[in-house]
Amino acid sequence: MSKIISVSLLALGLFTVTFAVNLQAPLYDAYAAESDVGATAVTVAFAAYVAGLMPTLLLLGGLSDRIGRRIPIALALILGVVATALLVHVPSWASLVTARLLLGIGTGLATTAGTAYMTEILGADRAKNAALIVTSATSLGFGGGALATGISLGVQGPTLLPASYVALFVAAPVLAVTALGLPRIDKPKPVSLLRLPVFPAGTWVFGAAMALAWSTTGMTIAVVPLELAANDLGVWTGLVIFLAIFVGFLCQPIARRMTNDRALALGFFLIPLGFFILLAGVWLKVLTFILIGTCITSAASYGFTYLASLAEVSLRAPNDRARATAGLFVYAYFGFSLPVIASGALADMLGLLFAMIAFGAVQVATTAIIVMLWKWRSAIAFRNANHAS
Repeated sequence: MSKIISVSLLALGLFTVTFAVNLQAPLYDAYAAESDVGATAVTVAFAAYVAGLMPTLLLLGGLSDRIGRRIPIALALILGVVATALLVHVPSWASLVTARLLLGIGTGLATTAGTAYMTEILGADRAKNAALIVTSATSLGFGGGALATGISLGVQGPTLLPASYVALFVAAPVLAVTALGLPRIDKPKPVSLLRLPVFPAGTWVFGAAMALAWSTTGMTIAVVPLELAANDLGVWTGLVIFLAIFVGFLCQPIARRMTNDRALALGFFLIPLGFFILLAGVWLKVLTFILIGTCITSAASYGFTYLASLAEVSLRAPNDRARATAGLFVYAYFGFSLPVIASGALADMLGLLFAMIAFGAVQVATTAIIVMLWKWRSAIAFRNANHAS
């Protein structure tokens, strides 16, 4: 099998795994209505994804080092089918929690194995290209699933079996078999199945930036749709979620031409700016502002920050890429879940708009602290290097 075909099939597999993750997002309010639950329950179901993903990253981040890269990717594709089938069979809040849990496990398996596998196919000297392909495929998947369901609902009308679900049921099993047929380039190591993630020295700021950026994406995916529905704008949910990720994909080629530090710095600037514009749109009920703000936060989260961070940890841990990727996603999904759950609880008590304002204030303060600490530590490292020379 040629290298181009292997890379394309692997990218398609990673796209499909992440396509399943937000496939059900435009139906959150429908599942909540089936079980008569509020914003807190919706955000808990949303974050159940992380409850499945985090243990996978923490305990099985090096699984593919032992059993090879192909099996975890194939398993992740099947888990996506099982999770989505559960929602069709039993559409409820409890099923949504279970499905999100399974999807989290699948994402944890696929992203760690896939990142390492892509680098092995292309060669260690093209680690940044490999990171670009992985981030592009997964970004398109995360956003594409929600958009596909939104379009399906627009064409079909209200339904709990949109055409996007059917497409997943057809494609994912085929890709799972295909994944098992990819060339075995990696050399499995006689290591323990349970291997903790690693955090390469000097990458803390990239992890912190991922946590900050993805907390904003989490708010856009989980909480903003509830506010849109409350203002009779629910039909735009799929587009908002798609833009929350797709614009970042468009920015990745630009980020690739920048140094990782410069891309990260730009991400720090864009994260609060985008959320402020989005918040203004929600406050004033101006859809244009909501879409513009979503696009800016997407550029930060899935464009500059995501690519810079993944490339940096891959470069700093050439012999442990799967576990280093797991370590990075520990940061990312910590931010993706806890702030969103807290905002959902606050929304039930004081309203969705107030919860978003509170999140924005904490976001700005946290960004300022991280950037100042980064500059301070960089200045110390620069002085020490000059003294040593």
